[in-house]
Amino acid sequence: MGHFAYSRADFEELCQLALREARQAGASDAAVEVSEGQGLSVNVRRGRVEQVEHNTDKGLEITVYAGQRRGHASTSDFSAQAIRSAARAAFDIARYTAEDDCAGLPEAELLARRVRDPGLYHPWDPSVEQAVELARRAEDAAFATDRRIRNSEGASVSAQQMHFLLANSRGFSAGYASSRHSLSCVPIAGKGNDMQRDYWWSSRRDATQLAQPEALGRYAAERALARLRARRLPTGQYPVLLEAPLAAGLIGSLVHAVSGGSLYRKTSFLCDSLGKPVLAGHLDLLEDPTIPDGMGSAPFDDEGVRTRRRRVVRGGVLEGYFLSTYSGRKLGLPTTGNSGGSHNLSLSSRRTAPGDDLPAMLRKLDRGLFVIELIGHGINYVTGDYSRGAMGFWVEGGQIQYPVHEITIAGNLRDMLLGIRAVGADVQVSGSRRTGSVLLESMTVAGS
Repeated sequence: MGHFAYSRADFEELCQLALREARQAGASDAAVEVSEGQGLSVNVRRGRVEQVEHNTDKGLEITVYAGQRRGHASTSDFSAQAIRSAARAAFDIARYTAEDDCAGLPEAELLARRVRDPGLYHPWDPSVEQAVELARRAEDAAFATDRRIRNSEGASVSAQQMHFLLANSRGFSAGYASSRHSLSCVPIAGKGNDMQRDYWWSSRRDATQLAQPEALGRYAAERALARLRARRLPTGQYPVLLEAPLAAGLIGSLVHAVSGGSLYRKTSFLCDSLGKPVLAGHLDLLEDPTIPDGMGSAPFDDEGVRTRRRRVVRGGVLEGYFLSTYSGRKLGLPTTGNSGGSHNLSLSSRRTAPGDDLPAMLRKLDRGLFVIELIGHGINYVTGDYSRGAMGFWVEGGQIQYPVHEITIAGNLRDMLLGIRAVGADVQVSGSRRTGSVLLESMTVAGS
């Protein structure tokens, strides 16, 4: 790992030092994570460099247990003295916190053993000039698409890499390196009272797989142009087609509702939903932490618990929650290896045909609203009530008629998830979620 200041052996030494210091302070158990990251971000607007940022960061976090009392501390100083101080500080915090019978490390048999490098590290070290050039190519392509692209919020390039090691007092010690690179462009179309912006992005672990900057800039421009001369829509109940990146957000809402914290605090409309329908009956949701170069791939979770491929929803029925050791104990269930969140989720429908691209999904929508942007965070997870600002297109006879803005779409998440009529074959990966566009039975659209 030529890019990093610290080697794997350095990290192992730091972790063992921290664990020793915690034991000497009086801890019954402890876990340590040490990490280092670095990267470059550039932003270009109207051909001019607006921002160049080099980031390097490192840190050590230690969690100690005094029986069932927990304390946590961190330091960015890797000297022996600083690590000793952090371990002592964490232990002092633990001594004064209340006992919690669910606190503690995961059971040793759940920890990942013999961890192979998952291969998520593809270093990319562009010079500032090379990164600026890529951003310029994307923005120039956006401007060249049409005379009505008159302005831009810029184009950005980011190259990031990090590595870490996690170790605990039950013999676990493993870590790996990973990378994450991206390119994005935000053009503005029109003038005066009719100006619209849109954006597009590409994000990959391997920079050679990023979209071509010209294609990305052109597509972002076409999206902005398509929004010009937007109108409002009369208030009513309409079927709604969510574009794939927004459908990924809908999966995120489901995950939030069936995750440990929401469940044991009883702040979810899907409490006690194991074995019950949470999606339409033709849908499956798969979690796969082993996808090569997946943004959510990981051989173990934030606690060192091994991850596994599983079907979270089968035929609409929920087969598993998303639990950490702590939230699992609160619910009387084993951890699912999801401390730190979900891993590579794919939504699929047993009804989807290979030809169900976006034009085919618009034909299935027939008459209704195709949504490409959602604004605000109007979701109440206790009741499932959902209400967000939206922007998109009115569709009649399966064809886009005109762009629509200044509307709100509202419904209840439970009904929305159970009322998914179809999932498209126009699959996109947004972060660690993979889905096509999603057709919802009906939503209330508030317009003029």
